[in-house]
Amino acid sequence: MQIQQNFSLKNYNTFGIDAKAARFAAFHNMDELAELISLSTGIPFLILGGGSNMLLTQDVTGLVMKNELKGIEKVSEDGEYVYIRAGAGENWHAFVLHCIANNWAGVENLSLIPGCVGASPMQNIGAYGVEIKDVFHSLTAYHINEHRPYNFNLADCEFGYRESVFKRKYKGQFVITDVTYRLRKHPAFNTSYGAIEEELTKMGVKELSIRAISDAVIHIRSSKLPDPAQIGNAGSFFKNPSIPASKFAELQQQFPAIVGYKNSDGSMKLAAGWLIEQCGWKGFREGDAGVHAKQALVLVNYGNAKGEEIYNLSERIVISVKEKFGVELEREVNIIGSL
Repeated sequence: MQIQQNFSLKNYNTFGIDAKAARFAAFHNMDELAELISLSTGIPFLILGGGSNMLLTQDVTGLVMKNELKGIEKVSEDGEYVYIRAGAGENWHAFVLHCIANNWAGVENLSLIPGCVGASPMQNIGAYGVEIKDVFHSLTAYHINEHRPYNFNLADCEFGYRESVFKRKYKGQFVITDVTYRLRKHPAFNTSYGAIEEELTKMGVKELSIRAISDAVIHIRSSKLPDPAQIGNAGSFFKNPSIPASKFAELQQQFPAIVGYKNSDGSMKLAAGWLIEQCGWKGFREGDAGVHAKQALVLVNYGNAKGEEIYNLSERIVISVKEKFGVELEREVNIIGSL
C-alpha cells in the first residue's frame, strides 16, 4: 500500500475537477483500511468511491482513501429471494449487469447510475420508481473511531429521499465496506414510471424481462444525461423538492404547467429540473461551467471549470428558483471543501 503526495483527483471525480489531494492511497481489504485509519489519526480524511456524487471546490489538505473493496457473492437464498453481498468498491452499473446476467431481479431500474456499491445505501439512490431501500437487506460499516465493524439492517439506515443515517446522524463516522441486497428470483416488473413503457414499445419488446427494462432505462438515461467521460457532471445536482399541497395549489394557479407528484404523506414533489428551466438556466454556460442543454437538473464542466465556479453557479440557480417560486432547492451532490 502506497501513500502518494500532491495527487491529482481529476480522474477520480465525474465532474473532472483537477483538485489535488495532499495525500492519496487506495485500500483493497479491511487490514489496509484499518492501517490507513490508524495512520490518519489527527489528520482529516475523505473516503472516495466512484467520485460520482461530489463536487470538489478546493484542494484536499488531508488524506484521500480510495475504496477498492471488491467481490460479489450469494450469501443465502429462500424460495422467493437471493441475498447478494457486494464489496463497497464494486462499480454500481457493473453490479446491476451482473445481477441481470444471473436473473436476480430488483435493481434493473437502477441501471447506468454512476458510482460504487458503497454509495448506494448512503444516498439511497433511486430512479424510475425504485430506491435502494426497496432491495436493501443489510450492510457492514467500519467505525472510524472505535476501529471495529458494525452491521446495519434496513431500519438502522433510516432511509429517506436520497438520505440515510450516513449522510446525517453518522456522517464521517463510518466507512461502508459491503452491502447485501435482497433480490427476487421471480421478477416484479416496474415499468409505470417515466417513459419506460414508451421506450419498451419503441424497442419492439414483445416479452418483458429485467434485461429489457435495464436496456430501456439505459436508452432513456443516455438520451437525457451527458456521459461523464465526455462532459464532466455528477448527474442530478439538486433534489426534487417537496412542498405542502396548499402551496402547490397556489403555484398551480400562477404556473398552470408546473410539474408535481403526490407523496405518500399528501405533500407534493416538484420537478426541480422544470423549476430551473423556467428560470432560464437550461443550456446556460459561463466559461466552462454550465447547465446541460437537455436536462436543467444537471450542472456540467465543459473542460476546465473549477469546482468553486460550478458551486457559485448552483448558488445563483438556488436564489433564482427561490425568488420565482418561493421554493428552496437542496443540493443532492456532496460539496467537498478542503476538509
